[in-house]
Parts: sequence; C-alpha cells; structure tokens
Amino acid sequence: MKILDKYILFRYLKSVFFTLFILIPIAVVIDVSEKVDKFLRHDDLTLIHILKDYYLNFIMYYANTFLPLATFIACIMFTSKLASNTEVIAISSANISFTRFLRPYFIGATILALVALGMNHFVVPKGNEIKYAFEQEYIFSRTENRSFVQNFNLQLNDSAKIFIKKFSLLNRKGYDFSYAEFDGIKIKHRVVAENIAWDKEKGNFLLTNFTERFIHDDKDSIASGKKKTMVLDFTPDDLIVSGSKSMEMTSDKLSEFIDKSERRGVKNLNAYYVELYQRTSLPVSAYILTLIAVSLSSRKKRGGTGINLALGIGMMFMYVFFMKVAVVLGSAPNSNSLLMAWLPNIIFSAIAIYLYLREKKQG
Repeated sequence: MKILDKYILFRYLKSVFFTLFILIPIAVVIDVSEKVDKFLRHDDLTLIHILKDYYLNFIMYYANTFLPLATFIACIMFTSKLASNTEVIAISSANISFTRFLRPYFIGATILALVALGMNHFVVPKGNEIKYAFEQEYIFSRTENRSFVQNFNLQLNDSAKIFIKKFSLLNRKGYDFSYAEFDGIKIKHRVVAENIAWDKEKGNFLLTNFTERFIHDDKDSIASGKKKTMVLDFTPDDLIVSGSKSMEMTSDKLSEFIDKSERRGVKNLNAYYVELYQRTSLPVSAYILTLIAVSLSSRKKRGGTGINLALGIGMMFMYVFFMKVAVVLGSAPNSNSLLMAWLPNIIFSAIAIYLYLREKKQG
C-alpha cells in the first residue's frame, strides 16, 4: 500500500469514527433525559446495572445504526477538505485516475462493512436481547409490554396443531386451549382445556379443567380431570410473531426460527425475512454511499464543503426514506422481502454508478 493510500485510508476511518463519537453522545443524552425518571423509580437499580445492561447495548445498537450515516457524512467532509486544499488536483496531476483514487476508500469501506456484518448478525442481536429484558423490567409499563396474543393457531409438526383463544405473555397463562393430532385428515387425538400455564423450570404446560379424547376406528375413549401436564414443541416466545422479536435473535437463530415457523404453518414471516436480509444489505451500503460521497465531493465547488454536505445529507435522507419504505413493503403479506430489503441499495447503486461515470469522464 502506497503512502497516499495509507494517508487517505487513515483519514477516512478517523473521520468515520470521529463522526460516530459526535453522534452517539447526542443519542445517549436524549435517551437519558427521557428515561431518567423511570430509572429513579427503582431503588434496586444501580448505575453499574444501567450502564452495563442498558447503555452499553444502547451504544452498540446506535453505533451500528448510525454507521452508514457516519460513513457518508465523514466521507463527504474529508473528501471536500481534500478538494478545497487542492490535494485532489495534485493527485490528478500525478496521473492517478479517479478509479485508482477510490482504492483506499473502498479498502476502508470493506473494513467498515466487515465490522457491520459481524455486528448485525451476531453482536447487536445479543445486546438487543439484554437491552430489551432491561426495558421490560425497568422502563416499559405493563401496557407497553407485549401483553397478550389472541386467537393463535400454530402447527407443531405435520400432524399436530394447537389453538389458544388468549394467552398472556406477562404471566405465561392463557385460556380456551385445544390440541389436535391428525391421521391424514382425521382427528385421532384431541385435548381441550379451560386454562393453560407455562412451567419454565420443567419445560412443560399445565392444563386445568381438561377433556382428552382418543378417536379409534371402532370406539372413542374420553377422559377429563382438573390438571394435566403436556410437553409441547413450542414455548410462549413462539407466540410472538413480530418483527421486533427478530432483532433479539442472532442470524443463525433467526434462520432456524424462520424454518421452524414455516414448518408449523405460521403465516407472513416477511418481517423476519426483511430483518435477516437487511443485516447483509445495510453493511454493503458502505460501498455505495462511499462511492456517492467521493463522486459528489472530489471537486472543489464554489459553495465549498457546505454545498457538498447539503447535497450529501439530502441524499442520505432519501436513502433512509427508501429503506424505511422498503421495510414496510417487505413486511407486507405476499411481498418479495428479498427484493424490498435490497431495493434501496439497487436504486442508489444506479445513482452511484452514474456519479462515478460522470466524475471519471470529467477527470
């Protein structure tokens, strides 16, 4: 690697992390101002507990979230400064093409993309799980929690299904439960119960006021009673079918959860698919946003860094807008979640290529 490459790469990475260093404290201060009263309500909550279980994971989450924004802003500001100091002109005068000039930027983008991939797929989901457990205990009120699910159907395997009229996710209890096991299209075993409760320690469910029926070819057998334990291939966490839950699972667990849910016949898992696909598409955006930023700011303009920054921030807001729209559309039933997750990158790749070819031609 030549001296020029080392110089640009160092300044590029330094600018990105400096931008993050500015953005993260702002997010922390805003969050502290909103939640300090909730922290003070709990006498058993220590500062160490808040910092370790909440704000450490809060910082990791927002550092990862802000990384594309920090990359874009830092790249524009750093490259604009090179242009305003006529360093880009000097580089061009040394017969270094615009494509060659981009090499250290893309090396830096690769480093950031690899870091973001590791964070997205493994580190941040684990942190989100700890952070959410903290929020459930100390921040959210009971009405803000995922309180209950209603009219829930779940296919446990190829021959067994369950139905729950209503289940509380707070106390892990529900009512109007039914279990049906099939032989082809005929029911061979059925259990109904007024109430169902999850026993976390034993890993089974306790049914109360139940009726159990075995259906044979020549006769049926019926039993009833006050209490019955059943081991079923699901837990109360499986009743939560929402995109927010996916943020708390590492990618291997998320893929396993999606496969298991599909086998059970759960409908519309697109929110999970979008989350899984975006964990790769967002880090890849480091290349796209870097190319756009360098192409926009590598030439000295009359407005200086300000005009480049204004253009860059405008494009960044467009990217965030497209990303949010893609999440909503990708989570809808019957949508192509893979296409929606990558759509912002596809659109802005076209913009990046256009700006690159224009800048290369002018150079």
